[in-house]
Amino acid sequence: MTEKLPSVVIVGRPNVGKSTIFNRLTSSRRSIVTNEPGITRDRIYGKATWQERTFEVVDTGGIVPDDKAAIPREILRQAQVAIEGASQLLLVVDVRAGLTPLDSELARLLRRTGKPLAILANKVDTQMQESLAAPFYELSNDVFPVSAEHGYGFDNLLEAITSRFTAGEPDTEETPTSDKKVNVAIIGRPNVGKSTMLNRLSGVDRAIVSDIPGTTRDAVDTVVQRGERTYRFVDTAGIRRKGKTNLVAEKMSVMMARRHLEQADVALLIVDASLGVTANDANIAGYAEESGRSVIIVMNKWDLALEAAKEKAARELEHQGTKPHVAEPRSRKHTSVVRKKAVTGRVIPAQLIEDYEAIVRTRFKFLDYAPIVFVSAKTGERTEKLFDLIDRVADARRRRISTGELNRWVSEVDLDRGTSPAARRVKVYYVTQAGTSPPTFILFTNQSKRLHFSYERFLENLLRKSFDFLGTPIRFLQRMKEKRDWTKASSRRTPEPKHPGMSHNRAKGHKPEKE
Repeated sequence: MTEKLPSVVIVGRPNVGKSTIFNRLTSSRRSIVTNEPGITRDRIYGKATWQERTFEVVDTGGIVPDDKAAIPREILRQAQVAIEGASQLLLVVDVRAGLTPLDSELARLLRRTGKPLAILANKVDTQMQESLAAPFYELSNDVFPVSAEHGYGFDNLLEAITSRFTAGEPDTEETPTSDKKVNVAIIGRPNVGKSTMLNRLSGVDRAIVSDIPGTTRDAVDTVVQRGERTYRFVDTAGIRRKGKTNLVAEKMSVMMARRHLEQADVALLIVDASLGVTANDANIAGYAEESGRSVIIVMNKWDLALEAAKEKAARELEHQGTKPHVAEPRSRKHTSVVRKKAVTGRVIPAQLIEDYEAIVRTRFKFLDYAPIVFVSAKTGERTEKLFDLIDRVADARRRRISTGELNRWVSEVDLDRGTSPAARRVKVYYVTQAGTSPPTFILFTNQSKRLHFSYERFLENLLRKSFDFLGTPIRFLQRMKEKRDWTKASSRRTPEPKHPGMSHNRAKGHKPEKE
């Protein structure tokens, strides 16, 4: 059994420095910090350690209890979930703004929970400014003047809150072995259903879901235990094109999304199936491919795409009216399911998936190794298949093939099927695997130049087929044959005499000079 760590939850109204305090406690830059209010929306989790006491820190969005708008209401709900599991509540206030009615209301709501409450009087930079925190003693007897930006007062704060935890409490959470833990980044453009997918895979409302694009800004992560395997899912902010990001928070969220992508093992590339593959989808897919992550293409909102196809088929059926259907020659068969089934108004989902997959493969030519799955995160249709697919892709990413097995494979492969250069036919003398994540192979060949990318792709496809490297990129390193400069070599070479003991001149017929 793994014991749950004590949870310290940071709450407060917008723009009082909660995220800066979270980053200070966790010694990280996990939460986005800007001067714009309302940046943090979801619950952000981290770990902190003070004098061998480890505890969990939770950053919440700015709370405005009376705001009935969709996102502030969801922020309040997310904060309430964190508060219910808290061991210690930290209400952050701004001493320079003074005691506000909203601070008083939040303190009253937090006292009702019965949880230990401490007031963090933020933006106290020196000891002389501690008097600014005096008005906040109306809210609680535990008031700590601190400066999140400069670190002033945090020693006293940490000493006080950790003393309430069990002394010397160890971090009893089990750390899964690397082969049983999979880091999964959920990436995609805004409003394609990434947060809904996180909630569906984790089984809880972990992230705020809204029709408003750009709702997620901080990367929201959650850990899911399934069987013997542990999955860490990270919901990243929607990645826009650089020209479309105006706010500082948006630019930072895109940077953090790419950073979390580079830390993942597997990337779930979410695409809105009801809209199809866009240029921005292809751009994001390029980021994933360049980073060397394993990729699964997830065509989300498949229920909407299927419904749209049925509506289009029905419209075409109505447009045709009573006209008899004239079959076209076999050489001109339609590939569109909608057009095929326009005569009956019916759409076969399996055939529609086949047609969609061909279109997706065309748009993502450089991700031909990535499996495609059609799901609906909202209804849960086919989402259970994702776990098995993630397992296969993660195992392929870490797969190591012995040198003997690789060289037996090379000896059996018909290398002449690849496009060889006209000057010299390619020969692969030796292959060995240099590393995993992604699988990297060293090729010893007879070529003096790097193999053409088409020949590398030929070898890559053969490797995938033989060793099931599903969903993972493959890298090649080459040990090329060195060119020999025969002109210099011949000038340095001295011919051997024809007979033992005979000098070089005598061998050429020269007579020795008389003395």
